[in-house]
Amino acid sequence: MRTHTLLSLTLLGLLLWASCTQANDSEENSDSETETPEERDEEAAGESEEEEKKEKTTEIEEEKDVMVLHINNFDRALSENQFLLVEFYAPWCGHCKRLEPVYAEAAGKLKEEEATMRLAKVDAMEEKELAEEFDIGGFPSLKLFINGGRKQPVDFTGKRTAEGIVQWMKRRGGPGAPLLDSADSAAQFIDAHDITVVGFFDDLDSEAAQLFKELSLDVTDTEFALTATPEVFQKYEVKENSVVLFKKFDDGRADFALSEDGTLDKKNLTKFINENSLELIIPFKQETADKIFTSSILLHTLLFINSTVESQAALLDASRPVAKEFKGKMLFIVIDVTDAMSHVLTYFGVSETDAPTVRIINMETGKKFNIDTSDLSANSLRRLCQEVVEGTAEPYYRTEEVPEDWNKGPVTVLVGKNFESVALDTTKNVFVEFYAPWCGHCKELAPIWEQLGEKYADHDDIVIAKMDASANELESVTIQGFPTLKYFPAGGKEVVEYTGKRDLETFSEFLDNGGVLPEEESKDEEDEEDEEDVDVDVDVDVDVDVDVDDDDDKEGDKDADDSAEVPTNTTTKDEL
Repeated sequence: MRTHTLLSLTLLGLLLWASCTQANDSEENSDSETETPEERDEEAAGESEEEEKKEKTTEIEEEKDVMVLHINNFDRALSENQFLLVEFYAPWCGHCKRLEPVYAEAAGKLKEEEATMRLAKVDAMEEKELAEEFDIGGFPSLKLFINGGRKQPVDFTGKRTAEGIVQWMKRRGGPGAPLLDSADSAAQFIDAHDITVVGFFDDLDSEAAQLFKELSLDVTDTEFALTATPEVFQKYEVKENSVVLFKKFDDGRADFALSEDGTLDKKNLTKFINENSLELIIPFKQETADKIFTSSILLHTLLFINSTVESQAALLDASRPVAKEFKGKMLFIVIDVTDAMSHVLTYFGVSETDAPTVRIINMETGKKFNIDTSDLSANSLRRLCQEVVEGTAEPYYRTEEVPEDWNKGPVTVLVGKNFESVALDTTKNVFVEFYAPWCGHCKELAPIWEQLGEKYADHDDIVIAKMDASANELESVTIQGFPTLKYFPAGGKEVVEYTGKRDLETFSEFLDNGGVLPEEESKDEEDEEDEEDVDVDVDVDVDVDVDVDDDDDKEGDKDADDSAEVPTNTTTKDEL
């Protein structure tokens, strides 16, 4: 419709211009066919201005070392940069806003270190033609253009950190996995790195070898190499096509066999690399956190020790055989209480004086299991691990003691011990905020929640309550993020999870409606959910300002960073 309207207006303009031209020609007769020197100069000056204007539209501006592209300078950027990573973003997208400083940092590093590699960005809301050409379905979308080609850009698959972006770009622009053509070169390569992955292939042009090369471009935090040299096969006792991960810890190597028909499954190999790149007992730190939380193994055994105490270090060594027994079923993680972040200890209910102690957590259900510190040994650890794997272990739920003034203020204070007697009271409608003291969104909500409590303090059938969910746990309620708001209606009716705006007016309407969001608010939330649930593969009209589910990129609300807008403003437990 837009194209049709523009075309109609253009034709109308041309007709009007033609009519005026004909009228002028009739009035001026033959005098209009001659051109004076002054008119020629004016015409030349006009042409010069047009050329200058055209040149300006192809100029490339930069914002913090990130090239700003649009329809007129996109081709120029491609032609001048061998490796160009382009971020297609929407100004209102929260994920895009969070990526902006990271992207700028990476852009600065690449601009300084790599002459052939640059980062750029395109406002997909303004440059709809480009967004449509490259099938942009979610924000931010990052695509790599190589050697000026625009037909098949490569989707970014690295980590969205400054280091991750730089690593991914350098791996893509590098020479690729090296060829090890002798036993000496292989030994030198393997000895130079803590972890190496070497593909042993009879035929380096085989499909399996090509898939291995492709994978090496995506897994940028590991060094890859290939060999087809019999001498190297013999040195490392490899008898058939396979992949070997060499590491300077634990068993020293792990072997990945190809399938019986000689094919290589990239997904299975990726999983193999991720799992075997981790130590048998993994130190919990920033460098390992991503691999821990993205592991397909969902049972995590956490050993809390004080590294300065010799006996606790000995307990860690005694736990290694247990970790080896349950390899592939559980991850074993050691957390040093002397340098762990305080809220991590709080989340697991552990203090420095509790060390040594153990917690096992099921990352899928959130259930936790523990061993009494006085009974902690390698044998008791083995026994608990077996019970958790078999599903016979009893989970534990932490609780604080009930405060003396728990019901004295406008907001009732709940803990594990008094939760059921208050929240599940069939004569009351109880609205509960589950929060964490360190959560920024919770701190923003606190004064509004206090006002809500004061407003309904005289209502006998309504209770406004809060519970520190980082220190208290419930078997009947699972909390995945902070703050979580739940309404427990009188009469034992079904619990309602509140998903509306976090402001006093909407809270009040929700309570006055008996736990039902205002009609307009409900419709807005449904529309937002519909936008977020669109599959990324669906063709989207880029003229419509919708956000699309791009795996973890859901940002359907343009005002998502406003604390009144609740759905996207939660701090997940994974952020620990």
